[in-house]
Amino acid sequence: MRGNVFVQIFRRKMSTKIYESVYPNIADWPIFKLSEDRANFINEINQAAFERIGKQSPQKVADLIATVVFQERNRMREMPWKVDPPNDAQFWSKINKRLIREIDPKNQSEIENNEKLLKQIINRYSEEIVSNFKIPTFEFARKFLTVFFSRILNSASAQGFFSSIRRLLFGGKLQLLDRFKVHGDIEHIQELFKKGTVVIVPTHFSNLDSILLGFVMDQVLKFPAFSYGAGLNLFNSGAVAYFMNRLGAYRVDRRKKNSVYLETLKTMSSLSIQRGTNSLFFPGGTRSRSGALERRLKMGLLGTAIDAQRANFQKDTNTKIFIVPLVMSYHFVLEGQSLIEQSLRTEGKEKYTKVVNDEFYSIRSVAKYIWNFLSDESEITLSFGKPMDVMGNFVDTEGKSFDRYQNELDIKEYFISNSIVTNNLQRETEYTKILSDKIVDRYFKENVVLSSHLIAFVVFKILQNHYHKLDIYGILRLPADDYIFPYENVKGAVLALQNVLLTWQKEEKLKLSEQIYWNIDELIKNGIAEMGIYHLIKPIEIKENGDLASDNFALLFFYHNRLMNYDLEKTINWDNFKLIINN
Repeated sequence: MRGNVFVQIFRRKMSTKIYESVYPNIADWPIFKLSEDRANFINEINQAAFERIGKQSPQKVADLIATVVFQERNRMREMPWKVDPPNDAQFWSKINKRLIREIDPKNQSEIENNEKLLKQIINRYSEEIVSNFKIPTFEFARKFLTVFFSRILNSASAQGFFSSIRRLLFGGKLQLLDRFKVHGDIEHIQELFKKGTVVIVPTHFSNLDSILLGFVMDQVLKFPAFSYGAGLNLFNSGAVAYFMNRLGAYRVDRRKKNSVYLETLKTMSSLSIQRGTNSLFFPGGTRSRSGALERRLKMGLLGTAIDAQRANFQKDTNTKIFIVPLVMSYHFVLEGQSLIEQSLRTEGKEKYTKVVNDEFYSIRSVAKYIWNFLSDESEITLSFGKPMDVMGNFVDTEGKSFDRYQNELDIKEYFISNSIVTNNLQRETEYTKILSDKIVDRYFKENVVLSSHLIAFVVFKILQNHYHKLDIYGILRLPADDYIFPYENVKGAVLALQNVLLTWQKEEKLKLSEQIYWNIDELIKNGIAEMGIYHLIKPIEIKENGDLASDNFALLFFYHNRLMNYDLEKTINWDNFKLIINN
């Protein structure tokens, strides 16, 4: 199925390029310099956030603090976590007691009292959010992850004849990094690190994204470490918290929805970027529950790149900020089952009531996922998009911006009013929407179609076409055991879509993995095999007679969704490809 074994081994041996380091000395990394100045950085955040929040009337400030106290007390009561500081209740109790709720606008001492409380709240949030970056911890984590993945890889693969051949050829070690297929102009991105500040904005499908992405960017691409956000819940474990807090991960508490916390978080991000710290955040805000590419991005952190660019121009540094979209693609997703269940419950409400635990929080599931990924030679694809400025214009290796007609642009002009660079929240909100749309557009064009995505799309569309009068929840209630998908019908649909995809690839509407170019029989078998590596209940399997069946329509729907929103289903006549119902 995978072709000549020896050719395959040598191809895997040579397929991954290891790049030269952008900054070989870690002490030159912007994130290290930021951590070395952590105390001053926190003071900057406190001052800037207070200036933004405290510009309200004294009574509105009092009302704001009262709202924050109310919401924080609810959080402590309804959603306590181990990671919460032990003095949480005491802190908020003191704020509540000292708060003057009804302000006399002429009483300066009352105004100053509440301003002091607001500053204390902002500082508490800043201290919680801002990370450290420690070189010894980073170097230890680098060595640990390499050894950890390599040991699992070699243990999982140390079986049979082919293992002996690999040990003979490669001294007993497989090329771990060859499992990661990197697309995009990496040299272009590397040059931009020297010209300004780089912000990577990836798609988000698994809680393992950050670990795997960080590993590849360090070991293969040789990028300097990024500042990135990690959910505070991931810090519940002492060991995990110790490492993440020292590897550049700032903490994001999604329970905190109050405006003071959100403004402090955004201020931190903007000031970090202004200081030249390369950043990474998932603009979708959370993992894609449906399995589809993100179409609606969160404007909060994305807007901090706009804010930072304007601030740089105001300070006359003219340092540019570059946005790099990144699409991560998996044949199988660790949390796929629980994610699609969450999506269906959220969208369908009473139409879908099945409850499934989040697989990521099972250590056994994580271990099994890593084992299967490493032992079965599956791949993870990272497709880096064309770098852009904060307005979504493409940039060259010198960092110069160009419009769609290849005319050079000076984006500083976007921020000028009356001959000076000015703050304008409404204007920058619109700019953030423009940038969001450009990123989403690039997600779809940089997306690499995998064999598993194509096969899942075809099989589910055959099912959906047969029951075109049912909504998705009605289809998912069908008994999967009752349906057979004739191999020849699936093959015909895959062949028709393969031709469409090949045309679209030439038109740069998307990208294709190597397997999409294979002959149809190998393509289908590869897609089914890759999708079935991890899941016990198979989204697609081949029966003894060669026809296909599914034991899990929900999971099939999840993988099908990766090719949603391309209108690919409109390119062929699905009535030509029938299924069989067992009576």
